[in-house]
Amino acid sequence: MRYVVTGSAGFIGSHLAGALTEHGHEVVAVDSFTDYYDPALKEENAAGLDVSRLDLAEEDLALDGFDGLFHLAGQPGVRSFGDVFEDYVRHNLLASRRVFESAAAAAVRVVFASSSSIYGEAESYPTREDAQPRPISPYGITKLGCEQLAHAYAKGFGLDAVVLRYFTFYGPRQRPDMALARIVDALANGTPFELYGDGLQSRSFTYVADGVEATISAMERAPAGGVYNVGGGSEATMRDAIATLEAVAGRALELVERPAAAGDVRRTSADTTTIERDLGWRATTQLEDGLRAQWEWASARVAAR
Repeated sequence: MRYVVTGSAGFIGSHLAGALTEHGHEVVAVDSFTDYYDPALKEENAAGLDVSRLDLAEEDLALDGFDGLFHLAGQPGVRSFGDVFEDYVRHNLLASRRVFESAAAAAVRVVFASSSSIYGEAESYPTREDAQPRPISPYGITKLGCEQLAHAYAKGFGLDAVVLRYFTFYGPRQRPDMALARIVDALANGTPFELYGDGLQSRSFTYVADGVEATISAMERAPAGGVYNVGGGSEATMRDAIATLEAVAGRALELVERPAAAGDVRRTSADTTTIERDLGWRATTQLEDGLRAQWEWASARVAAR
């Protein structure tokens, strides 16, 4: 198959592009290398990929002859209040509108990477896909808006779109602003870690290889219009994750406690009944095993400096 992967120099996108290539597919990689975090890290992620540098908010994708599009590009991070809001509108809403329009015109299926952040403080746990969305961050609001754009283009122009709501992906190459990456970096370098909130907030941690498998399965087997949670087999608190990483690393972490950050939800917990039923997918990586892989990757990079 011939696929386009947007956001291919990012954490998840680079893993997805690599997996598709290993499966024998032809991959056209697209990324704009924004400076949300150090673009040099994205260059490292994209090693071995021929990445087209496109600003999707301004430039169209030429999709004729492709079998599918994985749309992972976007502005990440729930701490999205203030002057940066325009970046979220541009890189999420405006870019996705152009992507969906191009895909509809070319009759190319889109798998869109949404987020558990659209649920906000969810009405129930584990959270099902039919729960009322109530995001509490501009990031979550724009991701929900992208989902609604996909639905509108499906209704109005026949877009074949599948929406995946990712729950806290982690593993090698995780974005450096994410909590587990910051914990691993602090342990590897012997520096303090700033813990926001009481540490009892919990997440459905999802190992990146499991999430990539779900994403490919959605392209291959999901019905048009499908909406799926992609959540890990492990729900754990931040203090649980810290204790696990300390045990894996054989080191103690110095904590600096800070107030909870605006936009951070207290809990995420994925109900994956629908994706298990429709696609036969279930996360299989245990948190300790996934964190060990992330620690080994990060500590090797520190040792190589």
